[in-house]
This record gives sequence, C-alpha cells and structure tokens, in this order.
Amino acid sequence: MTERAGRWVFASGNAGKFSELEALLAPTGIVLVARDEFGLASPEETGRTFLENALLKARHAAAATGLPAIADDSGLAVDALDGAPGVRSARFADGGGSRANIAKLLELMEDVPDPDRGARFCCVVAALA
Repeated sequence: MTERAGRWVFASGNAGKFSELEALLAPTGIVLVARDEFGLASPEETGRTFLENALLKARHAAAATGLPAIADDSGLAVDALDGAPGVRSARFADGGGSRANIAKLLELMEDVPDPDRGARFCCVVAALA
C-alpha cells in the first residue's frame, strides 16, 4: 500500500477505462470512485492538447470532490491530416457519434494513398494527488 492510497475520483465517464484502471490500481490500495457517484459531469474540453484536457478534467474533479483525481484524454492522430482529429476525435463530425466520425475520416482520407495513411491512438493520463 502507498501513502497515497485511499479514494481517488476517476474523472471520465468511460466505464471500460474505469474497469481497466481500477484493476491496475487495486494492488496499490487506491480505491477508484467514478465521477458519476458524485453527480459530476465532464467539463468542456477546451484544451489544445490531450495533456491540457486530461489536466482540465482532473482539476475539475479534484476541486469538486476534495479527492485526488485521475483523468485521461485520448484520440486518433492521423498523419495525412496534420494530427487531426486529435483532441476533437469524439466530436470530429460535430454530432452523430462514432459512425459519423468514421464516415468523415474516411471521406477526408479518400484520396490519400495507403503508404501515407499513418496514424496513432494517443492517450494521456493525469493524476493529481
């Protein structure tokens, strides 16, 4: 057990990420609590980078609950699109969800040759104790 063990709020609404992180942290004595248990909504993601958004969410949750917080921000960075959709991955098509985002991405990549279709999935985690 670490000296930072205890309750930490997870500042994301993603149940899959919560389960994964909960299992990873269990041996440390950290008990992860979902932000939903506090009635917290996610703040508007106004950052220009994944790190800025992860910190924004962690600071929001920590301030609202008085607990240490862990947050993440993640998305797809496509080389041919200069890193887009990036921090806007979930909102890339401005509504319509995952299917609309994928359709927009495929439309933009239509004329890009296969060798130039490099991309990365990026994830940044911020922990504030």
